[in-house]
Amino acid sequence: MRYKMSFSLLAVLFAMHTTAFAQNPNFYIFLCFGQSNMEGHTKFEPQDTTANKRFKVLEAVDCPNLGRKKGEWYPATPPLTRCNTGLTPADYFGRTLVATLPDSITVGVINVAVGGCKIELFEKGSYQSYVATAPSWMTAALEPYDKNPYSRLVEMAKLAQKDGVIKGILLHQGESNTGDTAWPSKVKGVYENLLKDLNLNPRAVPLLAGEMVSKEQGGACASMNAIIAKLPQVIPNAHIISSEGCPALDDRLHFTAEGYRKLGRRYGAKMLALLGYKSLSSE
Repeated sequence: MRYKMSFSLLAVLFAMHTTAFAQNPNFYIFLCFGQSNMEGHTKFEPQDTTANKRFKVLEAVDCPNLGRKKGEWYPATPPLTRCNTGLTPADYFGRTLVATLPDSITVGVINVAVGGCKIELFEKGSYQSYVATAPSWMTAALEPYDKNPYSRLVEMAKLAQKDGVIKGILLHQGESNTGDTAWPSKVKGVYENLLKDLNLNPRAVPLLAGEMVSKEQGGACASMNAIIAKLPQVIPNAHIISSEGCPALDDRLHFTAEGYRKLGRRYGAKMLALLGYKSLSSE
């Protein structure tokens, strides 16, 4: 009996040991959130659809039309956000990373974004009041997230942490908060909630925030870039990604496909630098 008990105890300890080390330290995971430019406003093109086995997306919603299920990993080809969205900075962020990082490293992204939303949508304690007054066109985008995008991002991130290590957070949001000088502190609140809910070290998980369409491109919300520039004052590990020279659509709010590629590569180059690498990709 004593032998059998010892064997059972060893089996339990082995199972615990295996579970503890199931997480792959060479699987780098990045959380992406924001509004329409992170969601993907512009249609992707054939050149954007090639797959790399080292670049994956964790699907945040069920997409029968794509053959994807919520909570499962797939090759990271667009759309990366929801079932019918377009190209995002996350697409070429990931492509830039895998082009430079050692072959032993895999990159995964989780993208939860809602076009037209204010940063208030991601405020953990007060999002309900924002959702309650959301226009009908936004509600359609909120439904797949059960009207709580922040919670869905955390839910997917916790799943991803069983497979790999969260290395950074990407944000592209601000058009709907243009002129809001409290925006940096609001972003800080969302960032700190993510760190707390996912047990992340702020020194090891930088926040990369992209600018709005620039003034030289005629950006309708270009004035917001001066407010975005203040983000590192409240989040020491925040880094601003320039949109200068990234082509925009005629609406002056969204980037063209080439603009998304260029912006995504810049997110990637900054993340690589923070990881100690120099990007091999050019704009």
